[in-house]
Amino acid sequence: MSTATHRADDVLKRAHAIGTYYGFAPLSSLAASRRGKGAKEAMPDTIALEALDPAAREVATLLKHVRDAGLTPSTLQPLFVWHTNAASGRPSPKQIIIQFHVLGVEHAIADAVLIRAVRSLVHDLVKTEPTLRLNSMGDRETRGRFARELTSFFRKQGATLPQDCVASARQGDVFGAAELLCLSDEAGELPSPTDHLSEASRKHFEGVLEYLESTDTPYELAPSLLSRGTSWSETCFEIAGAEGIQAWGSRYNDFARPFFKSHVPSVGAVVRIAVEGKEPVTPIKQKSSPRFVFVHIGDEAKRECMKMTDDLRRARIPLTQSIGIASLTEQMRYVDMVNPPYVLIMGRKEALERSVILRERATHTETFIPLDHLVDMLKQVG
Repeated sequence: MSTATHRADDVLKRAHAIGTYYGFAPLSSLAASRRGKGAKEAMPDTIALEALDPAAREVATLLKHVRDAGLTPSTLQPLFVWHTNAASGRPSPKQIIIQFHVLGVEHAIADAVLIRAVRSLVHDLVKTEPTLRLNSMGDRETRGRFARELTSFFRKQGATLPQDCVASARQGDVFGAAELLCLSDEAGELPSPTDHLSEASRKHFEGVLEYLESTDTPYELAPSLLSRGTSWSETCFEIAGAEGIQAWGSRYNDFARPFFKSHVPSVGAVVRIAVEGKEPVTPIKQKSSPRFVFVHIGDEAKRECMKMTDDLRRARIPLTQSIGIASLTEQMRYVDMVNPPYVLIMGRKEALERSVILRERATHTETFIPLDHLVDMLKQVG
């Protein structure tokens, strides 16, 4: 970890702004709005915190908070949420942890939106382009195939490999052995999990990569980036910036099941940031409701909106949206909840023409705006 530190208030302010633009609500606000509707329960019997890796412990704690707040994410009503260990009015911890999660979306767009949001946060904090590395460990079927391949690899190559790796493999922890080998300089011949993906996992991972490429998000494929099977599945990634800031993210569908007692497709990321001082954390000032809600219909529109989001945020356009929500009904329900004076609408036709419709809700007046002029026009209207 670098000695560089950040101010807690600045970290939270940036996380809140990025969450708003990418459609993530603060868990503290959601929990407050449902106070009394949930019931605190113990951690599920199948979850032993002391046996989890550090990121999984943070995720387990968040899932418990979500459940205790009475929030019930599902594929019909997914939950986009961000959370922090820094509480308003209390001294700042030495290390702030920011989490972004999507609960209830199976589609690869959830992974892509999450990656874009976390990457934006890291970029804003370090002021340089962060490095995104990603891999896929696949589903349960894939992990079974990969485990057998690793077992065979360590048995055949044991004489030429570090002894701690071989010992771990002999004890049955082939994933742990593979992680140890990746930390050495001898991982070149290690089998890659992507060579053993099931058809469903292959399609999902290809979908994630397509979203990243179509939204001009630079990334590196990292066959040596592995995750253990107790918590994580499918896409896994890390985002590293200068100053020691690093984020880890992955799918964790099976890990989430005990908290909601049903299948809730889930993906999340944990960012760790060293902060200076122990001054009380200042509550985030709630600005007035955004003047614009962006509604997008279809993959082409979603991709265009992802590419535009950081530009709109840097221009300080008072806007919010739900990029990862496919349902037009759910997006319009969000419009009704926010109740902005204007709605931006982009469908497939508009995305291909590189334009957007600006609708004034009071008069139903619609104006077509080329994307190249969108920021300037919204500044005039907003």
